[in-house]
Amino acid sequence: MPVLDVQNVKGKQISQVELADDIFSVPVKSSVLHEVVTMQLANRRAATAAVKHRSDIRGSRKKLYRQKGTGRARRGDIKSPLLRGGGVVFGPDGRKYKYQVPKKVKKLALKMALSSKLSAKELVVLDRFDLEEIKTREFVGTLDALKLESALIVTDKKNENLEMSSRNVRGVKVLRSEGLNVYDILKYRTLVLLEPAVKNIEGRLRA
Repeated sequence: MPVLDVQNVKGKQISQVELADDIFSVPVKSSVLHEVVTMQLANRRAATAAVKHRSDIRGSRKKLYRQKGTGRARRGDIKSPLLRGGGVVFGPDGRKYKYQVPKKVKKLALKMALSSKLSAKELVVLDRFDLEEIKTREFVGTLDALKLESALIVTDKKNENLEMSSRNVRGVKVLRSEGLNVYDILKYRTLVLLEPAVKNIEGRLRA
């Protein structure tokens, strides 16, 4: 079972934490990580343009008026492409890029991403990261003390001061443990976990 030092916001070691073998010491397979990251990026894509065809328009299928004797053009229902508000004949149908991989594969990829950060010594555990007020300068000062440039900070619960203070800092993202994902872990150089968030992540991946 790997043991990692727990630091405070000044970068000093104050204790140690044991990390679960079945989550932080999993053999890493790049093919699994690639599969999940590709799915995440595909799900972020917006669908292409699409139109409503005759069958997609909401309205009655009743014939508007009788076929003969009115002197007007022959009409079918109100959804005719020849009428205003009717369906489009040859417009694009659109394309959606979303798809899913099995839940077991998602969990495995998340474990592999966490394990890769630990093996590369790019995982930092902090006891807490509290700010008295929303202040970007204080947040940047803490990052400098910890010698962090590109970092994903994972919290165990909502921390509005921390989230708002980091919003305009390039190369840094604050994320709650329930939103932890493979793409963000691999995107940022250093993964910073608050000590309470470690238990949350272990509980989520064992569920």
